Amino acid sequence: MYQESKFPFQQASPAKSELETWVNSIARHCEADAIHWCDGSQTEYDSLCQLLVKKGTFIPLNPQKRPNSFACFSDPSDVARVEDKTFICSRVKEDAGPTNNWMDPKEMKTILNNLMEGSMKGRTLYVIPFCMGPVGSPFSRYGVQLTDSEYVVVNMRIMTRMGEDILPHLQKKEYVRCLHTIGAPLDGSKPDVTWPCNPTTKYITHFPEERLIISYGSGYGGNALMGKKCFALRIASVMGKEEGWLAEHMLILGVESPEKEKTYVAAAFPSACGKTNFSMMIPSKGMGDWKVTTVGDDIAWIHKGEDGRLYAINPEAGYFGVAPGTNVKTNANAIESIRANTIFTNVAITKDKDVWWEGLTKEIPEGLTDWKGKPYDPKTGQPAAHPNSRFTAPAYQNPAIDPEWDNAKGVPVEAFVFGGRRSTAVPLVSQTFNWNFGVYSAATMGSETTAAAFGQVGVVRRDPFAMLPFMGYHMGDYVNHWLQFGRNLPNAPRIFNVNWFRKDENGKFLWPGFGENMRVLKWIVQRVHGGASAVESPIGWMPRYEDMDWTGIEDFSREDFAKIMTVDREPWKQELLGHEELFAKLYDRLPKEFYFMRELLLSALWRSPEHWALEPERV
Repeated sequence: MYQESKFPFQQASPAKSELETWVNSIARHCEADAIHWCDGSQTEYDSLCQLLVKKGTFIPLNPQKRPNSFACFSDPSDVARVEDKTFICSRVKEDAGPTNNWMDPKEMKTILNNLMEGSMKGRTLYVIPFCMGPVGSPFSRYGVQLTDSEYVVVNMRIMTRMGEDILPHLQKKEYVRCLHTIGAPLDGSKPDVTWPCNPTTKYITHFPEERLIISYGSGYGGNALMGKKCFALRIASVMGKEEGWLAEHMLILGVESPEKEKTYVAAAFPSACGKTNFSMMIPSKGMGDWKVTTVGDDIAWIHKGEDGRLYAINPEAGYFGVAPGTNVKTNANAIESIRANTIFTNVAITKDKDVWWEGLTKEIPEGLTDWKGKPYDPKTGQPAAHPNSRFTAPAYQNPAIDPEWDNAKGVPVEAFVFGGRRSTAVPLVSQTFNWNFGVYSAATMGSETTAAAFGQVGVVRRDPFAMLPFMGYHMGDYVNHWLQFGRNLPNAPRIFNVNWFRKDENGKFLWPGFGENMRVLKWIVQRVHGGASAVESPIGWMPRYEDMDWTGIEDFSREDFAKIMTVDREPWKQELLGHEELFAKLYDRLPKEFYFMRELLLSALWRSPEHWALEPERV
């Protein structure tokens, strides 16, 4: 029977009594059997992992091959973000905007209160104090998550700075409250399942004005790890708008030239479009005198510094990466990052208790257990690992981690890069004409959908700033915020667009990608510092063949480059006209400049040749 819990730490917190009251009221309503206040220690982590092993949720992996690591299989209903059940419950519907699901806060709370009554019966309520960003940084923000899932606790320990050390930073009413339940009470009549969740009812809800997140029914990643998409993007985007900063779905990397000049770049790609690979890139042969380091692989919080520059922190402390396609060739640093102390979700398991997924090796190992816990038969044509299977690993294990990744002052950002998954039309790289055109291109970015969210795969959808599923308020206001953000920067970062995924008429990728992307990144960095040439195209500034470094890939010809850089007039006219659907959606709050910028781009295309290409070189 539940008994009231007292704050167990000697470490003081200004929010102590407020926390106690909230925790006890939730425990009573949800009928939790017990309360555990998380201290964030290694001992606590290890004991919870062993509890998950005992429950059958965690499968210990081979200690020689994968020390202190575990694999688990989720319920088939709980494998991705559920966008159709994700709500922004702002007080005024218009503030949520047309790209978000909205429900009146009172109505949503009525639904949730009914669902959560008794939802933790037979389970322990865990209290997780956590920090997003370096502890003590003026750019960091704090939260407390309540959950009845041990899986969530151990993942939150990897993904955030969590535990007793956070308590002094929790000010009354100034931390984000995160309430999560898997919605699977136990009444003792039947045993628990290995992945408890509610297979039919799920809600991921955000109350921006209250700095409150309530998630019901799912135990998976972004639905359950509140620090990630819910706090660090949806709620933080609202905080950023009100406080004058940006919360972005962006990686942050450092590029070091052979002369040891360091440049930091932030880049936005939709989920499963190569963010982690790009952030941990190992330059290809011929580019080995350049070096890439990782600040963050998924989220960036960007503030203005007193010197007029932009500074970014990675609010996370770990990687929640997509496993399929990750291998020594595509991302050797990720492979090294997951060598130990890692949690794998929905990957396949080999007979010697290691992990495997499609793309890890060419050969499929014999004796695999698939992500549904069944012996794997390749003849079925089904994948052994779920397409959205994941690894959770500590950031410090990345051999390419940037020395400044945990710097409380952040790192100075000098370029923004945007890129979706497009098989046609969009060239390999271009630089936008200025900040305004850069914001326009980012806001109208399209990408072919992937398995990171439920829904049809391969359909082009507009994904402004790669933030469509993660916006906490009206997308039109967000675009205005970006425009205004750059207006008083004395030297705003340059903005670039990239597309690694363009294909030829036979469906074959035109660009080798991965480590070869360093060639594009080198040109971007040189453009930032005034060290590379470009020519004007109808859609922006583009490199010529000789403006890029082809050392080590001399067989990539001028003709190959021309194919991947061509701007075809008719598809681009359709692309620009396709922006109208987004414009109509955001009409009441869309910046007026956008209509004129589209007209200027359309005019340039009308007056360009059918196939705009780089001028042939003179002999």
